[in-house]
Amino acid sequence: MTSNVEAVFAAATPEELAASYDRWAPSYETDLSNQGGPREAVDLLVKYVAPSARVLDAGCGTGVVGGLLAERGFQHLEGLDLSTGMLDEARKKQCYSALHQQALGETLDFPDATFDAVTVVGVFVMGHAPSRSLHELIRITKPGGYIIFTLRPELYANSDFKPTMAALEQDGRWRLAEASDAFHGRFKAHPEVMLQVWVYQTT
Repeated sequence: MTSNVEAVFAAATPEELAASYDRWAPSYETDLSNQGGPREAVDLLVKYVAPSARVLDAGCGTGVVGGLLAERGFQHLEGLDLSTGMLDEARKKQCYSALHQQALGETLDFPDATFDAVTVVGVFVMGHAPSRSLHELIRITKPGGYIIFTLRPELYANSDFKPTMAALEQDGRWRLAEASDAFHGRFKAHPEVMLQVWVYQTT
């Protein structure tokens, strides 16, 4: 697993990142079977979002979050990922009505106000989706909808995520609904990693 983790963080371009995840896809869930983040994010999502909602699982990977949402009764789920291999694994779960191969940080191929909620779990990490992704996620979320994402506390504090999130709130694009306490991410290769779940409501 360590070599797979090193490969995705060493990727210098979106194409290299996609290829690294393609190679990792078959063993991804086994390697990260006890990973923190997905269940905590879903637990917060169900506090704010009804099962009838149309939800985009952005950076869906192999479909862990989608599977958990399906267990909670969500039926209108769509997934998005840059990796063909990950999308192939997600498709096997049969919980998504549609899967889209797109990259966060770029203009997304959805009309404005498409989704009632968007989840982004395990994606906002160093070298992956940039903070500018948040602008597009707000655009494709309906007013009054929710964006739920995980973020490492040190990345929030020491990158442009913190000022970007604050500026979006100051500009009236969204408001903070809830932020979890930090919890252990339970990554086998990096047990020291902490995570938080953030819930924002779009305006």
